[in-house]
Amino acid sequence: MKIKSVSGITCYVKNLNKTAKFYETLGFEVRKRESDHITVYSNWFWMDFIAMDQEAAAVAKKASVRGEMGAGPFVYLSVDDVDAFHKYLLSKGLMASSKPRDRAGNREFVVRDPDGYELVIFRRK
Repeated sequence: MKIKSVSGITCYVKNLNKTAKFYETLGFEVRKRESDHITVYSNWFWMDFIAMDQEAAAVAKKASVRGEMGAGPFVYLSVDDVDAFHKYLLSKGLMASSKPRDRAGNREFVVRDPDGYELVIFRRK
């Protein structure tokens, strides 16, 4: 048996509207919007964002005290032109965590979403 594909991920967020706007700016399509969660798509890949309720916030707070938060996975988003996409994000008022650079066979830069999830915008060399 083997995994057929990776389809999506789920993340807890503080503000669904800020998250939706951020991911729409990146080019994702919001296909599902409810009071407690949204789902955004890029082609077949989906990201589910769930509003952090009091219970989830308490769990996240305990994890951050133990140093577990912020060390999560990076989500890699492929683009045709890394430098042009970096300029585009800056023109839309988004801030990147790094400038475009050559690294490990990629041209890439990092941007954080409103909740600190790290996205690597990249192109394979």
